Amino acid sequence: MLRVAAFYQFAGFDDCPAIRGALLAICKDAGTKGTILVAPEGINGTIAGTQDEVERVLVHIRTLPGCSALEHKDSTAAIMPFYRMKVRLKREIVTMGQFEIDPLAPGHYVAPEDWNAFIAEPGTILIDTRNDYEVAVGSFVGAINPETRSFSDFPEWFRTHREAFAAAPKIAMFCTGGIRCEKSTAFLKAEGIEEVYHLQGGILKYLETVPAAESRWEGECFVFDQRVAVGHGLAPGSHVLCHGCRMPVSEADRASPLYVEGVSCPSCYANRDEAQRAGYAERHRQTHLAERRGEAHVGAALRR
Repeated sequence: MLRVAAFYQFAGFDDCPAIRGALLAICKDAGTKGTILVAPEGINGTIAGTQDEVERVLVHIRTLPGCSALEHKDSTAAIMPFYRMKVRLKREIVTMGQFEIDPLAPGHYVAPEDWNAFIAEPGTILIDTRNDYEVAVGSFVGAINPETRSFSDFPEWFRTHREAFAAAPKIAMFCTGGIRCEKSTAFLKAEGIEEVYHLQGGILKYLETVPAAESRWEGECFVFDQRVAVGHGLAPGSHVLCHGCRMPVSEADRASPLYVEGVSCPSCYANRDEAQRAGYAERHRQTHLAERRGEAHVGAALRR
C-alpha cells in the first residue's frame, strides 16, 4: 500500500521561487507524486509514495519558515493516485481573493471528538464551505449548502445572506482538510463575526477519528485525487470520476444510460456534442491500450 499525505501550513514565505526549487528537487529525488502549492501565505499539498519517501518530503517541509509545526493527514492507496509530481507557485494556496484578511488569525477550532456535541448546541448554524459538487457527495446532517462553484464565490454568498446569520449565537464551518476554513473563518472575523468556529483537521480528520456508529456525516467525502471519495476510516468510497467533466459520479448515476465510462455522465452529457464525446471515447480507448502494455497513458506509471 502507498502512503498518501495531505497537508497545509499558513506561513510567511519571502522567496517562493527558491522554496519551490528546493522542494521540487527533494520530491523528485524521493520519488513521490502529487501536487504542492507554494505562495507567500504558505504551503498546501497532497503527495503519495512509500512510507519513507513521503516522510522525507515532510521532514524537508518542516524546515521551511513557519512550518516546524506542520501537521498532515495520512491515508493509503492501493495504486498511485497521482500521475506526476508538481510544485507550483501561486498567489494563494487556496483561492479566495480576499487579500486583506489574515489567515493566521482564523476562528476557534473544534476538535473532531467534540464536533458532534458542538454542532448540536441550540442556535448553532452549520455551514459547508465546499463547492456544490463536493457537497453532493456527502455532508453533515443539517449543514447549509452555499451552492458555490468555487471557493472564491463564498465571500459574496455570505455577504448576500449575512442578515440571516446576524442573530446566530455561533457559526460553525467545515471543509475537506481544514484549509478553506482557516480563510473562511478569518473572513467572517474580518466581517465582524466573532463567534465563528471550524472543524479542526476538517472532514478527513473527523472521518478518521469518529466511529461510524457515532458519526453525523452522511455520504462520502470528495477528495481531489484519483480516489475520488473516501468514507469513514478514510476507506475508499464508491464514487468514480467522469473523465468527460471531472465530476464525481455515484453508483446510482452510473446506472443511467447517460453514463459512459471515460466519456460522459448525467451531469455533462447535455453539455457535450458528439465530436467531443468521440474524442473522450478515443482517449479512454488509448488509456486502456496503454494499461494492457503496462504503461500509463498520462504521465508516469500509476503502479509500483
